[in-house]
Amino acid sequence: MFEIRVICDDHDADTIIRALGEAFRTGEARTYPTRDGMRTRLYLTADLARPADGKPDDT
Repeated sequence: MFEIRVICDDHDADTIIRALGEAFRTGEARTYPTRDGMRTRLYLTADLARPADGKPDDT
């Protein structure tokens, strides 16, 4: 497992979370504002292995 951190515009957050969920087995995304308040920080715990059924992990 590893941690992914992304800094992005607010309106891109959902698209990025969805794309990472398709590429990796991810946990729930944690979101926080950046220090300047202009963007969003996303944190996701991820794993390279995909489940055998191909569905995202709900953890």
